[in-house]
Amino acid sequence: MTRQGHDQLSEELRRLKAVERPAISAAIGRAREHGDISENAEYDAAKEKQAMIEARIRQIEDRLARAEVVDTGGAPPDVVRFGTTVVLEDLDTGDEVTYRLVGEDEADVSRGLLSVSSPVGRALIGKRVEDQVQVAVPKGKREYEVRQIRLDT
Repeated sequence: MTRQGHDQLSEELRRLKAVERPAISAAIGRAREHGDISENAEYDAAKEKQAMIEARIRQIEDRLARAEVVDTGGAPPDVVRFGTTVVLEDLDTGDEVTYRLVGEDEADVSRGLLSVSSPVGRALIGKRVEDQVQVAVPKGKREYEVRQIRLDT
């Protein structure tokens, strides 16, 4: 996990514990004041939300406890590795795409964050500028050429 990813999960955990958990407890208390909780939809919804928040807290705590924060700094990279940003050219369309290789918990393709364990991520590891990779993706086979490798902070 990158330092940025660790910090984001830590902040989400802090928010869940300091803001969301007390707010849902208050909502449950208000719902109880309405009387019979056996047929109280507001109470049921609040309890369901509480369960989701508690599950997410446990999930984040587990991920943070098992996380290994990898230092992605250092000398400019000559090969694709965890934490690097890679500019690729799609050889079929000529379009360029840019991805930063991150851990599974941080991946968000819409933000350009690609998991190192994804098919494209695995294919890119160890490649150099001008290397070509062919990857089987859900839409079929794609062929890319590595145009640039850099470290973004």
